[in-house]
Amino acid sequence: MLLALLGAGIPALVGAALHSNVGNPYQETRLYFGTERPDGRPPVGEREFMGFLDREITPAFPEGLTLQDGRGQWQRDGKVIRETSYEVVLLYPEKEADERGERIERIRKAYEKRFQQDSVGRSDDQVTADF
Repeated sequence: MLLALLGAGIPALVGAALHSNVGNPYQETRLYFGTERPDGRPPVGEREFMGFLDREITPAFPEGLTLQDGRGQWQRDGKVIRETSYEVVLLYPEKEADERGERIERIRKAYEKRFQQDSVGRSDDQVTADF
């Protein structure tokens, strides 16, 4: 009987551990910046990207962000294009999602225009975070 009671309680304990109530509702946005240029010029270099980060992204998100190096790939006309890429992770309170979303769209458009990019990828998730 004791084993049966303990066995019934284990899933509840595991579930409670996996779904803690620590933190507050946040929005997580990931931006994916490619570096290949369509006109055959050299890819966007690290120095150029860091300048863009300093001028455009940091002022819009001064409380912080995460920058990760990446290796992206996509296909054009049946040919696989591989490129160095940058992923920027932004966390901000969910209640600020509309206003922050406008900032993010300005960043995307600025990068596309400045570096002749077809697009800057974006993904959004609702998360719980605590700092």
